Amino acid sequence: MKDSAIQLILQAGYVVKGVLIILLFFSIVSWAIIFFKHKYFSRANKETDQFLRAYRSAKDPKGLYQATKNLTISPIANIFKAVYMDEMHRGKTETKRLLKRYGALESAKLEKYLNFLATTGSTTPFIGLFGTVWGIMNSFRGIGSAGSASLAVVAPGIAESLIATAAGLAAAIPAVIAYNYYLSMARRMIIEMEDFSEELIDFFTKGTP
Repeated sequence: MKDSAIQLILQAGYVVKGVLIILLFFSIVSWAIIFFKHKYFSRANKETDQFLRAYRSAKDPKGLYQATKNLTISPIANIFKAVYMDEMHRGKTETKRLLKRYGALESAKLEKYLNFLATTGSTTPFIGLFGTVWGIMNSFRGIGSAGSASLAVVAPGIAESLIATAAGLAAAIPAVIAYNYYLSMARRMIIEMEDFSEELIDFFTKGTP
């Protein structure tokens, strides 16, 4: 009877099992980040649209703040609220400095956890390959002990070792796709935030030299 993948994993050596546990950890954390960032970016886009609608009809910073103080994810809304609540802005130069400072903080929030996806995508295939190489080494040791190179002797060890490579790819592929997708979204929102910061300078400093 042909062994199932689960049986092969259970029969694998301690090193291969350790590799599979490490890959499982990377995969679980990566998927958690993927779902979290999906929810985060969806809410950020929704809140940004709400903020921009309020901004177009706002007459002064105080009114805009009251209308948008419940928006907590949108980077544009957050830099506006941060500068509004900072008592240091007195002129265009200081307001520009504050917008740059708070904009950098919001950019970091947008890119948060993406490095883990990049790390997963670049390292897990090699971790899986290590498990494969180790499993094949054990298979050759088994051949030497058995004194035979028949398929019955070689196949189980080769099969269990290749599972490590498959697991490494299964962890890496979604992480790479998600990293590229979310990084492009983050960069787009950062560009929008930087462009909008120029408008906020005038909005905050109307009538201020």
